[in-house]
Amino acid sequence: MDTSQYFYRNVILSMKDNKVSLIDINNPDHKGQILDPWLGLVLQYANGQRTIEDLSKDLSGRYNDSPPANLEATIHSAVTRLVDLRFIVLTKEATDLPYYLSLPYEQMDIEKAKKSLEEDNVKLD
Repeated sequence: MDTSQYFYRNVILSMKDNKVSLIDINNPDHKGQILDPWLGLVLQYANGQRTIEDLSKDLSGRYNDSPPANLEATIHSAVTRLVDLRFIVLTKEATDLPYYLSLPYEQMDIEKAKKSLEEDNVKLD
């Protein structure tokens, strides 16, 4: 895996009780499935301004620079799964997220997010 790639989320996420799930902004009462903790963690980091290498360094630092031997493999596996699901996108350059992807649902101005979606011609199915 090319760890110099940037990554950004392509879905609207919800964060409640330290759990990450996907949410339909037009039907927020219909909660999506809570994501596996690793997938949720990577999705939170996917702001378009970080590389996979940045993610690995940050998570390694949480272990006082003595990370588990399988940390890199776990990160790569989570990134691959999220790419396959089309929840994140890999790019060679940093990417600014549109408003509706930049914050968890609970923190965003919903009307502003809906307007931004409409301006970008995003169709939610």
